[in-house]
Amino acid sequence: MSFEHPTGFTNEQGYSFWPAPAKLNLELRILGQRDDGYHELQTLFQILDIGDELWIKPNDSGEVTLESDYDEVPSDDNLVIKAARALLPYRKSSDGASIKLDKKLPSGAGLGGGSSDAATTLVALNHLWSLGLPNEQLCEIGKNLGADVPVFVKGKTAWAEGIGEILTETKVPEKWYLIVYPDVKINTSKIFSHPALTRDNKPIKLRATRTEASLELGYNAFEPLVAKLYPEVLEALEFLSKFGKATLTGTGSCVFLTFDNEREVRKIAALCKQRWLTLTARGINTSPLV
Repeated sequence: MSFEHPTGFTNEQGYSFWPAPAKLNLELRILGQRDDGYHELQTLFQILDIGDELWIKPNDSGEVTLESDYDEVPSDDNLVIKAARALLPYRKSSDGASIKLDKKLPSGAGLGGGSSDAATTLVALNHLWSLGLPNEQLCEIGKNLGADVPVFVKGKTAWAEGIGEILTETKVPEKWYLIVYPDVKINTSKIFSHPALTRDNKPIKLRATRTEASLELGYNAFEPLVAKLYPEVLEALEFLSKFGKATLTGTGSCVFLTFDNEREVRKIAALCKQRWLTLTARGINTSPLV
């Protein structure tokens, strides 16, 4: 289910297509907690070739509107609208846009859907409104919307440190992934503040992510706690573990397996589709948004 259109493709109604790709966390460690309550992290972001889709038509109304069948979040609270409003001080007074969001990714899944939607909105409107803001400035704006937004703005496989804001572009083999959504939304703040969360992982070095031989990844510090608190996630982990190293992504509920080829991933996906929402994706080192 990769994107059907190239970035910038324009339909008959004058809306241009902008992809908002998903991500996986191939590794996620918590090194400690800071005095301000934030956690020091290490994580490897892998961009995927699937995700949400935005269709945007600029206009001179001076307003931004959002149309979507995704009703879990009120329009004013949607990160697409928040991202668009964050750019308002930089535009000409007459610049506006009509945005349609086709929500493909489940929410609370750990796939970065909302953050990616925000990043795509920033990149797209920067182009369509001819704002000329550099990428680093878009990342700074995006950081205020969500910790994961900058990685989608940059659009590259990245090793993240600090609280997730220190990004180092890297590359990993572009594997295939089977992703299962156990139909449960994880309360991220509940998990981060839980006393049973492991917060003393040993740091690993960036070079450990760079070669095929050293890609012994798949650790997620949140996984034991999430599996304990959410039996639906535990069930998915146990089922997928029959076929390989099943791993939780981010602080969401999605569990994934890694494969070398499409044939193998689709064979196992057929077994999962009867029980869960199941996605198949290819890892890519450069986002189609870039």
